[in-house]
Amino acid sequence: MLDTLRRIIQLVNAAPDLNQALDIIVGHVAGTVGVDVTSVYLTDAERMQYVLMATQGLRKDAVGNVRLNPGEGLVGMVVEREEPVNLEDAPSHPNYRYIAETGEQPYHGFLGVPIIQHGKVLGVLVVQQREIRQFGEEEEAFLVTLAAQLAGAITHAGASGEMSQLLEKTDEVSLALKGLPGASGVAIGQAMVVYPPANLDAIPDRKVTDIGDELEGFHEAIAAVRDDLRDYANRMSGVLPSEELALFDALLLMLGSDSIVGETVTRIRAGNWAPGALRETIAEHVRVFETMDDPYLRERASDIRDLGRRVLTRLQSDHPASRPAYSRTVLVGDEISPTQLAEVPMEQLAGIVSASGSSSSHVAILAQAMGIPAVLGVEDMTVGRLEGQTLIADGYRGDVFVNPSVIVRDEYLRLQGEESELTEGLKKVAGTPSITPDDVAVPLYINTGLVSEMEPGVHSEGDGVGLYRTEIPFLMRERFPGEQEQTRIYRKALEAFAPRPVTLRTLDVGGDKMLSYFPVQEDNPFLGWRGIRISLDHPEIFLTQLRAMLRASVGLENLTILLPMISTVTELDLSMTFISQAIGELLDDGLEVQRPPVGIMIEVPSAVYQIPAMAERVDYFSIGTNDLTQYLLAVDRNNSRVANLYQTLHPAVLLAIRQVINEAHGLGKPVSVCGEMAGDPAAALALLGLGVDSLSMNASNLPRVKWVIRSFTASEARQLVDRACAMEDPVAIRKLYNSVLEQGGLGGLVRAGN
Repeated sequence: MLDTLRRIIQLVNAAPDLNQALDIIVGHVAGTVGVDVTSVYLTDAERMQYVLMATQGLRKDAVGNVRLNPGEGLVGMVVEREEPVNLEDAPSHPNYRYIAETGEQPYHGFLGVPIIQHGKVLGVLVVQQREIRQFGEEEEAFLVTLAAQLAGAITHAGASGEMSQLLEKTDEVSLALKGLPGASGVAIGQAMVVYPPANLDAIPDRKVTDIGDELEGFHEAIAAVRDDLRDYANRMSGVLPSEELALFDALLLMLGSDSIVGETVTRIRAGNWAPGALRETIAEHVRVFETMDDPYLRERASDIRDLGRRVLTRLQSDHPASRPAYSRTVLVGDEISPTQLAEVPMEQLAGIVSASGSSSSHVAILAQAMGIPAVLGVEDMTVGRLEGQTLIADGYRGDVFVNPSVIVRDEYLRLQGEESELTEGLKKVAGTPSITPDDVAVPLYINTGLVSEMEPGVHSEGDGVGLYRTEIPFLMRERFPGEQEQTRIYRKALEAFAPRPVTLRTLDVGGDKMLSYFPVQEDNPFLGWRGIRISLDHPEIFLTQLRAMLRASVGLENLTILLPMISTVTELDLSMTFISQAIGELLDDGLEVQRPPVGIMIEVPSAVYQIPAMAERVDYFSIGTNDLTQYLLAVDRNNSRVANLYQTLHPAVLLAIRQVINEAHGLGKPVSVCGEMAGDPAAALALLGLGVDSLSMNASNLPRVKWVIRSFTASEARQLVDRACAMEDPVAIRKLYNSVLEQGGLGGLVRAGN
């Protein structure tokens, strides 16, 4: 049975369209189970009916014509129950409905199994027998297993078939695909499909005799790609802030590293030609990164692959091919690299759609910084059939519409108009303080970490830096940065914002975000050796970082330190001991360092219940809502199967935040929020009501949140959050806040948090 199951799934996956996939299913199931009839009914979601789409044993002219309403017949019963229905004599059951068009009168034994994906019934798989008999447990188990496996295959086959229909223009068909939000906004334009410039995997080994010529050609190719990357960085310098441009510095750093260039040179000297040596080096580095659990580090594998392909292209041709972009280009690909993004003129780039990737990828970070809508991780997207097609990419919800209908297109054009009005409205709050109409000040800070060259006045709208992710410089290197190197990095950030405060979070790596030069394999990385746990286990790393932070602040005194992943008072006590030790060592060295304010991140549920004890030891609290929500709800937000369960306005999340704020304020300690929740306009209104003292977010979200703060009194926000905390459904809470924003004339902000 297992071999049969695998064979059916393989055949269905290889089917060119949905109709052929269904024919494969009914034919093989009938033969395997030994039944007289096998049929598949699929859900017509638009009409809320169940349609006979394939059969072996019933009349063929019934296919596409027999439709059942909800609850109608035994098929409707299977859908309602969402479980198998196994009957020895179907005609005697009260739910049985005889349909003359099918010719099913002679059949008695009936087994119907729902086909379900992501909680939705896609259809029903039915087998029938002439004789009066109930299907056995093994037969039922086989069909249940098959139906569970077929759900994804049917969805994929349907998407592929509809894509073909679109291309052939045989019908006016529009197709909706689902992905993950990568960067907010709505893009309407034509698909420009990008693909790898060269196939490294297809390169063979080849012995060479003139190693000198081979090395010369390789170094010329490296130099050419370096020039390309610098050109791309210059092209984007007018639209990207300096910290996002540091991504191109990272690519140049990878290309200039001894590990990539040096290892390839070693392989060339051993006698392999340059393309073969490059292939081996790139493959080795890609393997290392692809085995890592952290999404950010896994994305680096695609960057290394892209660099390898570009070097290979230069090795193969001095003049790589280029093509013009559409006037409104939506860049589409299985995997889109930052360099491919940079190849499209910014004035022609409308949006990005990728079959892979997440919010941690370089292209997502760039898209967010550029204000380009992006949808990533799109399921069942046949990229090769999309060139030139009209696309709508909804970067708020992660939806992609191929060849959209007039109704859908008009609705999104209306939304784009609202966005333009919103952008104009946001200009009005520039330079104004973040104060509610009833005079409650809520400072707005910036989250950052990719700072390569920060000038005074950068991000002038922010009241400072609420979260500087110090792990980014660690991730972008192939070794631990030394004390002097870290001091220079932190000094730039502190100087750029002085006298405004800058919160440096200590190293937050490990488990799910491991350094390539400090690898650890764990079965459950999200609950593993990470954050403060690594720092405390390696005081030589922790003390070096603390001293660098303190050195960088001398004469500026705008430093605050933030400790991540604190789960016990013991961890906090030991951390404070190391901070005191670092201060003492620098004072002994003659440096006039001052003790900065020290806070902890509340992102582990255990910390929520230890606020009184921890408040005795720290100066402030900062709630990391990304991890806190993930841990409270047991939901991986980057997993598309459960991403819909990741709800920041879940009542449990709101109540946990309320408890932290109330207890901390009772002890005289301020509380900030530095997770993505702070940059969500609706959630920011909830946080205002809960009494948070400050918010920290990506710079692009700051004007929207400031508009909310300036539009609602703290009293109104408190009354609203009281209503929300009394509710049980997070979806209803979200609707409540969206409705309030719309009634307040801020409807353009609603989609930003959806």
